[in-house]
Amino acid sequence: MSPETPVPAAAPHGDNKGVLRVVQLYPRDMNIYGDWGNALVLQQRIRWHGYTPELLEYNVGDPFPDGVDIIVGGGGQDSGQLVIQDDLQARAGTLKDLAEADTPMLVICGLYQLFGRFFKTRTGSVIPGIGILDVETHGTDERLIGNVKVATPEFGEVLGYENHSGQTTLGSGVRPLGTVAKGTGNNSSDGHEGARYRNIVASYLHGSLLPKNPAIADFLISKAAERKFGSFEPGTPDDRFVGPAREHAARRPR
Repeated sequence: MSPETPVPAAAPHGDNKGVLRVVQLYPRDMNIYGDWGNALVLQQRIRWHGYTPELLEYNVGDPFPDGVDIIVGGGGQDSGQLVIQDDLQARAGTLKDLAEADTPMLVICGLYQLFGRFFKTRTGSVIPGIGILDVETHGTDERLIGNVKVATPEFGEVLGYENHSGQTTLGSGVRPLGTVAKGTGNNSSDGHEGARYRNIVASYLHGSLLPKNPAIADFLISKAAERKFGSFEPGTPDDRFVGPAREHAARRPR
């Protein structure tokens, strides 16, 4: 699905509550397994909650947008990480300032790894991260692939799909998103998936993640509205397809 794909108009919600600006990081190089869909879900649910979404993309060499309310970024192959690494380092200060100011962010797979301290490939090359998350990742010959269920304290059961050979270990500065009930998650040893720090949600789960897990989308939107407007006034999202999608995903074999 491309950034130009139209999204159906939301039902009217009365007076608009304000604009929320969503920035998708590196969709040209970090957008596999449907990760762009996370940005589209945020766009639509912002509408359903009665706010006006402004969806922007940031690619290598672009001017970084002002007034960012939500950051979302996806996964990519090792080659994609190599393409963006210098630009990401150049934007590290901006992204760290946004993170420490509690800007809500969702980073998936490759960008999850690069938001950490480093990603060491299985051939020994080290791709430096930007150190927002206290995690480190080591490439391995083992590929962690398949459908995943994660029990989380904040969002209930989270469903998704993993496909990665990098194995991530959490430091003391972050907490796991949740505990894996089916699948592998961050690595093949500790039973954890993803990471949480301030208003950042980091995960290996593709799929896209947010269509099947709207509680995470609404968390990001609510935190953005609270930061910008002082409060969040929820609307009435159309969740008629969420239940069937989750039921189907939960039945999928590993």
